[in-house]
This record gives sequence, structure tokens and C-alpha cells, in this order.
Amino acid sequence: MTLPKRQIHLGLFLQGAGHHVAGWRYPGAESGSENLPHLLRIAATAERAKFDMLFLADGLTSGADAHPSMIARFEPLTLLAALAMATSRIGLVATASTTYGEPFHLARAFASIDHLSGGRAGWNVVTTSYARTAANFGAVHPDHDERYAVAEEFVDVVKGLWDSWDDGAFPKDRDRGLYADPAKMHVLNHAGKYFSVKGPLNIPRPPQGHPVIVQAGSSDPGQDLAARTADVVFTAQENIEDARCFYASLKARVTAQGRDPASVAIMPGFLPVIGATTQEARDKLATLEGWTDPAHALPLLNERLGSDVSGYDLDGPLPDLPPSEQLQSRSRLLIGLARRENLTIRQLAQHVAAGRGHRLVCGTPVEIADEMQLWFETGAADGFNVMPPYFPGGLEDFADQVVPILRERGLFREEYESTTLRGHFGLPRPENRFAAERV
Repeated sequence: MTLPKRQIHLGLFLQGAGHHVAGWRYPGAESGSENLPHLLRIAATAERAKFDMLFLADGLTSGADAHPSMIARFEPLTLLAALAMATSRIGLVATASTTYGEPFHLARAFASIDHLSGGRAGWNVVTTSYARTAANFGAVHPDHDERYAVAEEFVDVVKGLWDSWDDGAFPKDRDRGLYADPAKMHVLNHAGKYFSVKGPLNIPRPPQGHPVIVQAGSSDPGQDLAARTADVVFTAQENIEDARCFYASLKARVTAQGRDPASVAIMPGFLPVIGATTQEARDKLATLEGWTDPAHALPLLNERLGSDVSGYDLDGPLPDLPPSEQLQSRSRLLIGLARRENLTIRQLAQHVAAGRGHRLVCGTPVEIADEMQLWFETGAADGFNVMPPYFPGGLEDFADQVVPILRERGLFREEYESTTLRGHFGLPRPENRFAAERV
């Protein structure tokens, strides 16, 4: 038997005002994470290019100094429902918090989206890093390790609720007067350290069995959670050596959990700045950087460092900083980058304004494709979460110029071969956990 050739997975990281903090200012750019016609056009372009999925990030706070794509935005699950009606094949993934949410609500919402989309839903599991979020919920923000302990139980409860009903549990048999078969209903009766949830869920089992689980934490607890629960892992990696180390580490953890490492796709963020020549691409980036006010870039840097460096000399080195309780892995990544490349605070802030610590590549379509192929073929990535600096042009350049090169090299699909997100990733439909009870 000949196994199918391994191919690159592509996600579109959808940020309505672009990923570069100044992307919305680029000539011809459209913007607005609350601009539905704009978002629908982006989704159509990504589906035309046969991306595996759209990905929506989220946070539960805002402010005038936030990234333009995140100041005002639709609630992501509501937006996924709208996108489900406007697309037919592309996967639909959104972020939802395990620290500021309830398992029953999230299980119901994602099951609903999976039904509405015909099996294309995915949940990006986050623990919510930022302590300021607690003020919106009258809560005390848990520490890093406890957030991950909560997430572990939360995900298990959600998966259990998705198994509340067997397939075929709703015969709607008029002759017998049987709408729902009680023998095919399962009550979870979960009583754990953090949650008590009886069940059953009030919606049939999702078309995918379980919507795809995505996880983005790169700290040790984050990797452990991903190894146990995730189907797809997003990560921020600045260079190929670090990316290979992360890839090897996570795949080893997946294996240690008794899972097939090939069943978990690792997809670093990838911000392509594309030009007809390398210099044209660099000029594009220089234009965006020229519009970047330090007053807008510094809050983004402070947020990711977990420390306020705005009182230091912007043209001096990054000071020694305490460990972050927010984005631990991102903070370490940025501090390591600053030390390795001798970046000033201003230069580091400019870097964060562009890609927030993700891989940024300037070049021609061939150079962009070369970089992706190198990462893919040398154990650094299974695919990429593509982060256009501005929309729609940044995505259109990638879809029309880079994707065809990947196809010519046999690295990316010509057409969708599945109707579900699990199918795009080659993942089987999970068995209902209550099946063993009936054997």
C-alpha cells in the first residue's frame, strides 16, 4: 500500500485590520474585525485557495492602545456561525477560554457550529494569559499552572458532553412515536476538582464526533496539554533551529501519551511580506514600519513581555526582566531574540508590531515558498498559520502567487478531498467514549 504524500497544512489567521499594527494604513487595504462584508471576502479568498481553515483569535478585554485588529471585533463563535453559512469546505476555528467560560456552554456552541457547517468546526483552547481579564468577570486570575490544570479538566468535560448521544439517537419514528432513543443517551455525571456537570448535552453528537481541538500554549504545561488533547498546535517560532527543537519536543510528548505523533499537526505562525523582488518586499515592510508609532507598538511589546519597558531608553538594550506570568513562552522568545540579535527596545517593539513574535519573511513568491518548504521538510513544521500583514492584498498575493508554487512542488492540495476539518487533517472520527460500556 502506498501512503499519500505528506503535504503542507495552511490556516489563515484572520485579523480584520491585518497583522501588522500599521497594515490598515497600506494603500488599498480594507479593515475592521467587525466589518462582516470584508471578513466574508477574506473567507472566500482563503477557501478559493483551498486553505485548511480560518482561525479567529480572541481576547476578553479591549482598549484604544490595543492592536487595531483587536480593539473592536465580533464575538468569535457568533462570527463562525455566519461564516458557516457563507462557506462550504474551509474549516472554521475560533478561540474560547477555559478560565472564563463554562464547559456546557462551549460544548453546546461548538457542537452547534459543527452541525451548521457540516463538520468544519474547531476550538482553539486557551487559558487566557492576561490577568486584567479577571476584572471583567469579578474574578481572581489563577496562576499559570492552575490555569492549565483547569483547562485539562475543562477539555475532558467538553469531550464527554459531545458524546452525550450516540449516532442515530434521534430516529423521529412517527409510527412508533419515538423521537429520541433513550438507550442512546448518556449522562456524563462529571464531578471533578473544578467542574460539576451532569449532562446530557442538548444537541446531537457533532458531525465530526468531536470538533477539532487546537491548542497554542508553548510553555511546558501548554505542551503537555497539547500532547494529551490537541489535534493541531499553533506556535510562535522566530527561527528554524528553535522551531525544530519545539517540533521534536512536542512530538516526543505526543508519543509519550500513547498517541501517533503524525496525528498532531504543528503549525507555526508565518507572516509573509511579498514583492515582485526581494527589495520590493523589504520596501513594503519599511513602509509599514515607517507608519508604526512607538506609542502603539510599545503596549503590544509590554503585553507580550509581561513587563512595562516604556520607561527605559527606547534606543537602549532590553533590561533584565522577571519571568512573565502571562505569555511565558512568548516572553522567553522575545527576550532571546533581543539578546541574540542585540536589538534595542525600539527595534524589538517594531518587530512585535509586525508579527508579535511569529516568523516574518520578506521576499518574492519563490523565496516565500522556499522558506515554507525548508521548514516543512526539515522537521520544523507540518504547516503554517498564515498571517498577512494587511487585507485583502496580503492574502491575495499569497493565494495567487505562493500557493501555485507550493502546488507545482506537490506540497499543497489542488482541490479539497474532504468536506470536514478532520478530513482536511487526515484525522479519524473519534469513537464515542460510552461505546465501551455497551460491549
